[in-house]
Amino acid sequence: MTEPSNTPSRRMRWWAGAAAVAVAIAAVLVACMPTGWTGDGYTFSRGQMQDAVARKFPFQRRFLGFFDVTLSNPQVSLDPGRNRIAIQADAQVESGLFRQPLTGPLAVSSGLHYDAPTRSIRLDQPSVDRFDLQNVPGGVGPQISAIGSLIAGQLLNDYAVYTFKPEQLKVAGIAVEPGTITVLPEGVHVQAKRP
Repeated sequence: MTEPSNTPSRRMRWWAGAAAVAVAIAAVLVACMPTGWTGDGYTFSRGQMQDAVARKFPFQRRFLGFFDVTLSNPQVSLDPGRNRIAIQADAQVESGLFRQPLTGPLAVSSGLHYDAPTRSIRLDQPSVDRFDLQNVPGGVGPQISAIGSLIAGQLLNDYAVYTFKPEQLKVAGIAVEPGTITVLPEGVHVQAKRP
């Protein structure tokens, strides 16, 4: 004797089968997502930013015609309270005006923005939070401060800290574009939105 097609056990098997198919589809869609994508965006770690910034160092440049500046050992930290990232580096300034190089830390903080043409997350309006060189001779303090501002403007302004690959801007075949950027304690979250 066969069961009628509307019996509870047959309906239960149909729903169980449908649920299994839905779970399989969801697993395939999640497998297609680039690493880092979550339900509402992309999160990259402080370590990924550290690696990207470190590739720019050591940095050497002449400023104001007679100050040779070298920056090394950058360290990236996150400031979720101000929605900014911070970069501290060891600075060394050499000039014929000094008997020995001036050394000390340079600390810069910056917001972040997305640049669609380059598919990158970039520093936005970095500012010097600290530039403490040891043994600065009298009379050159203003020039040293100017060097700090030039470093922030020339070295770090609009610097790409993360560049998306084209395939990373598609989730399950649907194009997405980075939206709101939020600095978190453990990384930076970039909200996904439809273009």
